Amino acid sequence: MRSSVSVLIGGSAGQGIASIETLLTKGFKRGGFYTFSTKEFMSRVRGGSNTTLIRISDKPVNAPDFKVDIFVPLDTNAFFHAQERITNETFVVAKKGDYECDCVLYDYDLENLAKEIGNPIVSNTIAAAFIFGLLGCDGAVLREIVAEFYTDELLEVNLKALEIGSELARENGNCRYCIAPNSSMSPKNDLFLSGTDGVGFGAIAGGCNFISSYPMSPSTGVLTFLAKQSRNFGICVEQAEDEIAAFQMGLGVWYGGGRAITTTSGGGFALMGEGLSLSGITETPMVVYLAQRPGPATGLPTRTEQGDLELAIYSGHGEFPRIVLAPGDPKECFELARKAFELADAYQVPVILMSDQYLADSYFTVERFEIDPISPPHHIVKTDADYKRYLLTPEGISPRGIPGYGEGLVLVDSDEHSEEGLITESMSVRNEQHTKRLQKRPLVEKEAILPDVEADGDIAVVGWGSTKYIIKEAVERIADKRLSTVHFSWVYPLSEAQLAPLQKAKRLIVVENNATGQFAKLLRLHGISVDAQILKSDGLSFFVDELSEKIALLLKEIR
Repeated sequence: MRSSVSVLIGGSAGQGIASIETLLTKGFKRGGFYTFSTKEFMSRVRGGSNTTLIRISDKPVNAPDFKVDIFVPLDTNAFFHAQERITNETFVVAKKGDYECDCVLYDYDLENLAKEIGNPIVSNTIAAAFIFGLLGCDGAVLREIVAEFYTDELLEVNLKALEIGSELARENGNCRYCIAPNSSMSPKNDLFLSGTDGVGFGAIAGGCNFISSYPMSPSTGVLTFLAKQSRNFGICVEQAEDEIAAFQMGLGVWYGGGRAITTTSGGGFALMGEGLSLSGITETPMVVYLAQRPGPATGLPTRTEQGDLELAIYSGHGEFPRIVLAPGDPKECFELARKAFELADAYQVPVILMSDQYLADSYFTVERFEIDPISPPHHIVKTDADYKRYLLTPEGISPRGIPGYGEGLVLVDSDEHSEEGLITESMSVRNEQHTKRLQKRPLVEKEAILPDVEADGDIAVVGWGSTKYIIKEAVERIADKRLSTVHFSWVYPLSEAQLAPLQKAKRLIVVENNATGQFAKLLRLHGISVDAQILKSDGLSFFVDELSEKIALLLKEIR
């Protein structure tokens, strides 16, 4: 008996995969299961071959497996696209004769069954009810959800589809005896959020009142999220003509006393490099949400990768402080998005919040958490007549005034400038101002969030960002007492306190969703020795079963 089950739905864009995902995830959650879902899809409106993976368990589960227990291909292409994920224990719901597999085949033509009740598109609803029934779940839950979704003629045909699927499950008994988890959670007390949801809510909690973006997957979800909430929370939304304009608009908002964010992916962030430097020299705060996808150039527009860490750390010309954060789950997305605004405001630096397609589009069961009701602090001073925007201070942070708040004139300039904000070519003033800006780094490092450390084995498996729960469960499956995990959500700048757990370990294995080990290189720059790396850059996230095998192989080499 297994403690979790993985359900894979495959088909082309336009076949209603999103609908079946919504129906099943809501149904499983209401049925009392811990639920996780993730997807991979091609960059086309129609056609192609896409999949959605839903994993349920009687205990928290927040990561995907590659091998699946139940597979429903809605067309022939879906089967061949995902056939490597099928084992001889996989239950496949498909028409016999379309393809062969060493699996348990339920011979049903779902599309024809849907046509018989008047609408071929509801084949996905039949499939959902069949899966629900196979797992012994109460079909009334799905009927309740369908009634919430549809109020017109589609309601009747979907209810009929549910009954057909439930009847097919009854004919076959159910397979709880081989793959069923026991429902034990309270569905009302937990949230079901994506990384996109977490960033959106966190931006609102951080006081965001302006977003300017040029749409670019996989970051666009945050733009649309904040647009939907704009009237409720007083957020001005601007779809800019390009990423350069989007960034500069945000700087203008911060200069005027607002709190802005821009959202983009690697290709758009590359265009923002000059603006990033402008933020650095003018000491104007800025928050950027950088949702990664594979490059170079357009790469794989709808897939995932952790390939832009070095871009985030080193983008922009000249030397100036910045902060790079990389949450690992929707709760951290919320917390770090909120903190990004506070850090940008407090230290007058750009803050880059890094996600990727996997984290942005995956849904996690998140334990309900408390939100601090206190409004985020603002570090804006009322100016006097003698106000100096770039006043030299021991800590390197000048009082930040805004136009119209006080008697002072707030001058900013992209050239090197004096304390008053006037252009200068004085080398002594240059040294003073440049030193002042760089003085912020030690203060910023004191804010650094310590990595999550689990277990006390002396072989540390190290990760950052979205690999958090994949690494955690992979190590748990191996159950080797020599292993521990160290996971970073604050990735730059790194402090000595953050690196301390790595210095205690005898061996380090760094896991990254890229081809060159960008975080491992950063660790080496700080004098940390990396013994082994596990890298992946095919456009997909790591899978728990895949990663646990790779770690286990490395352990065999370590005596």
